[in-house]
Amino acid sequence: QVQLVESGGGLVQAGGSLRLSCAASGRTFSRYDMAWFRQAPGKEREFVAAINRSGDNTWYADSVKGRFTISRDNAKNTVYLQMNSLKPEDTAVYYCAAESHRIGVPRTDTEYDYWGQGTQVTVSS
Repeated sequence: QVQLVESGGGLVQAGGSLRLSCAASGRTFSRYDMAWFRQAPGKEREFVAAINRSGDNTWYADSVKGRFTISRDNAKNTVYLQMNSLKPEDTAVYYCAAESHRIGVPRTDTEYDYWGQGTQVTVSS
């Protein structure tokens, strides 16, 4: 089992940057595929980015490709989401998620087993 705690959210102007962090408990972090999802008010939770266990493969939603970068540091049990060129439509609660049983790295929220509490990102125009 793993516990996830996100941090780094906040209020930023359009065009600005934020870096989200997700710290995981336990000594088996490197066994988990990790992902970021987000949920805006009145909308369903959507996939943002994912990274495999070794960190050498990443996937992105089309809406963030070229602006966001997911990375991980297995020695620090942490996954990051660097968000650049932020837009008002990026405003949402951002969640990190983990799973260790799937073949391949999933991009749907129902395939992730562990979730953080979320961190609010607000982008003003």
